[in-house]
Amino acid sequence: MQIAGAILLGLVAVQLGLYVISSMRQIRGDQAQRQIELELLARQIAAANAARREHEQMQAVWNGYRKFVVDRIVDEAERVRSFYLTPHDGKPLPTFKAGQYLTFRLDVPGQPKPVIRCYSLSDSPRPDYFRVTIKRAVPPPDQPDAPPGLISSYFHEAVREGDILDVQAPRGHFTLDPEERRPAVLIAGGVGITPMCCMAKTVAEIGANREIHLFYGVRHGGEHALRSTLQELVERHDNIRVHHVYSHPRDEDVESRDYQFRGHITIELLKSTLGSSNFQFFLCGPPPMMSALIDGLKSWGVPKDDILTEAFGASTVKKAFPKPAGDGNGEAAAAAAKAGCTVMCSRSGKSCRWDGSYPNLLDFLSDNGVAVDSGCRAGNCATCLVAIKSGRVSYVTEHGAEPEEGTCLTCIAVPSEDLTLDV
Repeated sequence: MQIAGAILLGLVAVQLGLYVISSMRQIRGDQAQRQIELELLARQIAAANAARREHEQMQAVWNGYRKFVVDRIVDEAERVRSFYLTPHDGKPLPTFKAGQYLTFRLDVPGQPKPVIRCYSLSDSPRPDYFRVTIKRAVPPPDQPDAPPGLISSYFHEAVREGDILDVQAPRGHFTLDPEERRPAVLIAGGVGITPMCCMAKTVAEIGANREIHLFYGVRHGGEHALRSTLQELVERHDNIRVHHVYSHPRDEDVESRDYQFRGHITIELLKSTLGSSNFQFFLCGPPPMMSALIDGLKSWGVPKDDILTEAFGASTVKKAFPKPAGDGNGEAAAAAAKAGCTVMCSRSGKSCRWDGSYPNLLDFLSDNGVAVDSGCRAGNCATCLVAIKSGRVSYVTEHGAEPEEGTCLTCIAVPSEDLTLDV
């Protein structure tokens, strides 16, 4: 009897154990199901919020030009000033992608028509203001009689707090995704720091963990713009590192305090500091610096798609992008140039032979007596847009403005075949 009782108790214990195990599995299953449901709900909420933000963004974006008040002007360095712009209508501003720029239409005294210029946003997105940081361009040492920069001088000498400016919504493809996992290297020369500061600040302010290395080259501490902003980023965010490079430090510039490297930003400096080329590289600065670094990065094995550049102005485009590229038709453009295609201007009635010696259609048309309005001369502002009646073009670099079907940006376009333009 005792044996039978023990067996019975054992069976009961086994049954009880199986019941407990089954119950626990059921509980865990229920918990897992609830977790799945919660995660699904969270994704649905996130998608709804993203859709709402996108809708709000679309509502805030505007077509054409919008009035902005110059709210503040702040001196940043020698010949470098930041301009804080608030919307004249008081309505919220759209967010933008880190690295984008603003396009200005300016009525400059002595100019026969408004002048168009583009300047990178230098601060992270804010609902109440935009900021651009502009360096006044002066004649180079080897050309002392050359005129100073027209619009940079206008901003520094004529624009005052309280003035109202015409501004287009942010645009441009030179952008950084702050939440991408791959580390990024931002390389800036001179006032090329402006989009890089925007990128680094955006990464910091959304709390992203993307690793950022920022190399900033200037001659000396007097030209060191946005110093306090960069210092704050380094002090507060372990994933952001800034490497200052001075080519001609002053006596008062202290190494390791004001700058880390003496000389220029070179591929050798990048190799010794980074140790690996497995980064996404962003470049913005003087054409010689960009050209040398692009060649160096390619030789280091960096894929072309991982080298992103910003260009404003004809000289930057020509020196940084000397060969047709961009839309895949570069070879066709070169072949057409060699063959000598014809560019017909339907309105003026002029027919010109393209010999391949011009960097773009804008210069070609101008030298042949066909005037086309232009602004940035880098494919960003769309001022030089003309309609294509027949034929095709290729682009020498990626464009920030999006040309409509059947049009082209003449400042960075070359003909791929016989071409008829509505000019």
